Amino acid sequence: MIGNLVLRGFIVGILAGLLAFGWAKVFAERSIGTAITFESAQDQAKEAAAVAAGRQPEPEAQEIFSRTVQSGIGLLTGLVVIGAGIGCLFAIMFAFANGRLGDLGPGPTAAWLAFLSLMTVYVIPALKYPANPPSVGEPATIKYRTGLYFLMMAISIAATMGAYLLRRRLVGRYGSWNGSLIAIAAYLVVVIFFFLILPGINEVPPTFPAVTLYNFRLASLITQIILWGAVGVMFGYAGTAALAGKD
Repeated sequence: MIGNLVLRGFIVGILAGLLAFGWAKVFAERSIGTAITFESAQDQAKEAAAVAAGRQPEPEAQEIFSRTVQSGIGLLTGLVVIGAGIGCLFAIMFAFANGRLGDLGPGPTAAWLAFLSLMTVYVIPALKYPANPPSVGEPATIKYRTGLYFLMMAISIAATMGAYLLRRRLVGRYGSWNGSLIAIAAYLVVVIFFFLILPGINEVPPTFPAVTLYNFRLASLITQIILWGAVGVMFGYAGTAALAGKD
């Protein structure tokens, strides 16, 4: 049964990745293009200032892949691969969660699981370290920023698992509603604590267009919503069929 669910999750993830690619290609790429134009103008200004001061301009880094490749087949491949991976992991989580979330059936369980995953894996970490266009930020700090983001993601996932285990222990004593409220409060305490102690990062230049930054972050959020939402909805049907023994 697990293998059947994982296979269905793999297919669902690919389809969700295709849907997310359609959105990202139409909307997110506009903001990226604007950001790259801004970066090019900044680089040209730095080169002009270096020449005026009698210094040799720094050589431009050679692109491994062109923008056409990055925004086309690169973006498509990335989202499809990520979607397939999410679908497989989602199937395993569904197999564990199904029947353990009260009276929810397979469809609502998948939808609820997708919502929790979106919040835990993307929204909470992004509140601390929001997405920036690729051209924004210092290249020397990429590893540092990436490490902090994944650290915040790991903390959110661990806090979610801890809240779930805490709720299970509290339901018998305080009831489902009160136990859930206490578990959510415990999760928020942990997340807020790490929000406060982890270093902040703000490498967006003051002159960077605020509208472009907002549009990029909004498009990134909607891309994730489409990805996780499609996985949740489609796997709700696929998982129900698998559990019913249908092909």
